[in-house]
Amino acid sequence: MNPISQIAARITSETAIDKQFVNNTIELIKSGATVPFIARYRKEQTGSLDEVQITTIRDLLLRFEELEKRRAAILSSVEEQGLMTPELKEALLAAPAMAVLEDLYLPYRPKRKTRATIAISRGLEPLAKIIMAQKITDVAIRAKSFVNPEMEVPAVTDALAGARDIIAEWVNEDTRARARLRRLMYQEAVISSRPVKGKEEEGEKYQAYFEWTEQARRAPSHRILAMFRGEKEGYLRVKITPEEENALAILEGLFLKGNGEISIQVKQALHDAWKRLLHPSLETELRNDLKTTADKTAIRVFADNVRQLLLAPPLGQKRILAIDPGFRTGCKIVCLDEEGRLLHNENIYPHPPVNEKGKAMNKIQSLVSAYDIEAIAIGNGTAGRETEHLVRKIRFDNDVMAVMVNESGASVYSASDLAREEFPDYDVTVRGAVSIGRRLADPLSEMVKINPKAIGVGQYQHDVDQKMLRQALDDTVMSCVNAVGVELNTASKELLTYVSGIGPALAASIVQYRNASGAFKSRQELMQVARLGAKAFEQAAGFIRVAQSENPLDSSAVHPESYAVIEKMAKDLGVTLHDLIKNKELQKQIEPEKYAGEKIGLPTLRDIMQELARPGRDPRKTFDFFEFDKSVKNIDDLREGMVLPGIITNITAFGAFADIGVHQDGLIHISELANRFVRDPAEVVNLNQKVNVKVLSVDKTRKRVSLSIKQAD
Repeated sequence: MNPISQIAARITSETAIDKQFVNNTIELIKSGATVPFIARYRKEQTGSLDEVQITTIRDLLLRFEELEKRRAAILSSVEEQGLMTPELKEALLAAPAMAVLEDLYLPYRPKRKTRATIAISRGLEPLAKIIMAQKITDVAIRAKSFVNPEMEVPAVTDALAGARDIIAEWVNEDTRARARLRRLMYQEAVISSRPVKGKEEEGEKYQAYFEWTEQARRAPSHRILAMFRGEKEGYLRVKITPEEENALAILEGLFLKGNGEISIQVKQALHDAWKRLLHPSLETELRNDLKTTADKTAIRVFADNVRQLLLAPPLGQKRILAIDPGFRTGCKIVCLDEEGRLLHNENIYPHPPVNEKGKAMNKIQSLVSAYDIEAIAIGNGTAGRETEHLVRKIRFDNDVMAVMVNESGASVYSASDLAREEFPDYDVTVRGAVSIGRRLADPLSEMVKINPKAIGVGQYQHDVDQKMLRQALDDTVMSCVNAVGVELNTASKELLTYVSGIGPALAASIVQYRNASGAFKSRQELMQVARLGAKAFEQAAGFIRVAQSENPLDSSAVHPESYAVIEKMAKDLGVTLHDLIKNKELQKQIEPEKYAGEKIGLPTLRDIMQELARPGRDPRKTFDFFEFDKSVKNIDDLREGMVLPGIITNITAFGAFADIGVHQDGLIHISELANRFVRDPAEVVNLNQKVNVKVLSVDKTRKRVSLSIKQAD
């Protein structure tokens, strides 16, 4: 069985996905197909696996490939040393996990200078073997023959100490001992944290962990990451250990053969092996595993939040006046057209210390009239509620909705190279206000320009494995962009970057071609873009839209490779393609089974029928207007027992945060989310969800607000 077949078999075993579909998915991944493309357009080959399942196969494939790469390196190393035996080779080839593989290799790994290697160089290995056998009665007499001052073994005690060092290393390298102690660590070890002496006051934010102990494998991700962060910052000491007597009992059960004088020497070596070698090694291994598990949980929470934020309902193509509020520096106003182009910008100063409220209201009113503004976007940062209150006092000639917009990350965008490229003649305040307005119109198109880590959702995103985080976020953004689809003639370079098969270089080429040649007239015209070949076209074509194309399918999610079958449907009905797409009664006459074949099966045909019914459908929800309680503007207005409207701004493993319009998000602890046990907050709330919350407590000094959903009814 070749390595890929072995990997496919293991993935099948771990996921319970049919082996044929696993094999097909691996082939598609190896050929360069993206996860969104495979999930959407290769359902016949994968058995309609979804993006989560395909991503799992991809990640397991990478993991097992790393295992096979390491296995090959170890086999080569042992062979080169001339130490390979049939039994060892069989064990190495059968090792199912990296830890088992490394345990087998440990005795053969090139060693640095250790206490054991020093003792061996002094000729004490034969004595170690004698002691380990535990067959003699007078160990001191046998040890005396190994005394040799010239070899730095001046006394019997030195000979015995060196022999014990060798035995300790043998025990450390014993695969049975490591496997059993690893199992003990994983099942029984407790994680404990204590403050670093003298750092108690400085590390006050970690006070909850000054005297903390719990079973390691049951510790939730946020506590693991918090303790490890406190340790990294120098405020906590963290230990992970099982009951020492249980660990020693395992070693003694494996290696002790009696309780005589010679066995006492072995027992001392076993205790040394545990404390000096095995426990530190296995603790590091368990730490890494706990960290990886905690990272995965935190990254999943973060990625879920980012997905919900990116897929927030868009207001759509409206003329928008956006305000980036401020007190001392004033409020920056920008006016945008339906495409998000900047038409006008200026400052107003309605708040202290200037207090030009009337002048500011008149200016907003005149700009709304002059630019036919349909909506006002107000950043929810400093002075946000005060600005919203001001705007709601203005009487406009037409209905103009005023919406608070989460401005997290707008400042990051405004100072970025991309913002400077888009608006070279404007400062950061203008760019930030533009970002606020654009994210009201289309959150996805605007927020792909910002590093997801700067968006302000999730937990401990700066503490987790950054490579793993980057992959998860890239997957999430790509999934969102391709789920919605991208209009080829208006999409920014950043949005195009996340289209399946495109990437940064081709995105730049597409924009360059569009600027030089004008709007794309069809999907097929993509093939004229420099360096965009057949493979990239195959991956991308179904996810782009060309609204002005003569072919109506170019503005749908139907892939060009399926155009022929739809044209045949229209021909069989004796109508044009345009007539078929417009007429739902005609679509009902189609029997998909008649058109199923080797390349296009029923899953794809069902997708085609859904797409014909709603061409280019947007999976995002319809925009829903939200308004805070007008009587509450800051934390001083809050009282315990109040029931207020709020909007979920962040979801973590321990609860969710809600904006209630007081410049400080309140925490809804997981126990206050619902009148039932909740394991995962994402089970009951979504990002941007509108909720009613009850104020449980207000700590004005620490600016902490505790809220409840379950008590708000």
